[in-house]
Amino acid sequence: MDLSTKYLGLTLKNPIVVSSSKLTGTLPNIKACADAGAGAVVLKSLFEEQIIAKTEASLKRNEMYFWYPEASDYVVEISKGSGVNDYLKLIRDAKAAVDIPIIASINCVSPVEWPVFAKKIEEAGADAIELNIAIFPFDKKINSQQIEDMYVEILKAVKAQVTIPVSVKMGRYFTNIFAMANRLVDEGADGLVLFNRFYNPDVDIANMKVVTDNVFSSPDEKSIPMRWIALLSADGINCDLAASTGIHYSIGVVKQLLAGATVTQLCTTLYQNGIPYIREIVSGIEDWMKKNHFKKIDDFRGLVNKKTENTAAFERMQYMRKNFD
Repeated sequence: MDLSTKYLGLTLKNPIVVSSSKLTGTLPNIKACADAGAGAVVLKSLFEEQIIAKTEASLKRNEMYFWYPEASDYVVEISKGSGVNDYLKLIRDAKAAVDIPIIASINCVSPVEWPVFAKKIEEAGADAIELNIAIFPFDKKINSQQIEDMYVEILKAVKAQVTIPVSVKMGRYFTNIFAMANRLVDEGADGLVLFNRFYNPDVDIANMKVVTDNVFSSPDEKSIPMRWIALLSADGINCDLAASTGIHYSIGVVKQLLAGATVTQLCTTLYQNGIPYIREIVSGIEDWMKKNHFKKIDDFRGLVNKKTENTAAFERMQYMRKNFD
């Protein structure tokens, strides 16, 4: 079976991409992903907010910076550079250690400073960049149009700095995902990752405090990206589509590919079953292809979109009785 595919202009030996997480934040884990047969790896995100927050917390602990604000500005710049340098080293080390594409990930919330670092990421050897944009709509002073504009401005600012492919990992908190996805592509996105899975809060009723819930995805969540991938691919969107969230087994990968996904990103299942589980997923895809007489991925990618009734099923909003008698 030929499982090779093209994603963001890169040749992958299979459509299995290890998603950005702590699993991809160290060189040993990256090597383990490659050894287990992953087609590509997305490095752990470089967080704009995290580095800034960590720097500001350090400054507040030292009274000296209150009296010498120019020193504070200097420390902020140095700290940002230090965080980025560690990331650049990881890129260089990963490229030297494995022979699969290395995709850098930037978690950004503004187009002001961070796009400049994208050029350094390219120079370090990253094969592509995944923009993990997470602007949560909780500010009543910012309307939906302004939020969408921020996504576009971040993308344009990064594209102006680099020549390598850039994808956007987007959430689903948009009034019209279809329109937003096409707008990002029109502004230069080479790929879209559907969807970003945000922090899920819960309430501990014993201690009356907010706690983390559902850190890991469940297989049931795969239908969310699958629906939009099917609709976007059927409409002929001019970019690659990566399915993310809820993909735990080989059959989940196959379903996303049938819906039109270019690749699938795995995370939770590797936490639960270990990185070597990639081998079992790849083997499961091969077995399914053999059983159904497919020789390569392109033989069945988007196959469910060939039938009008399938597309209509993805568009359906409500359950409806088939017979009204």
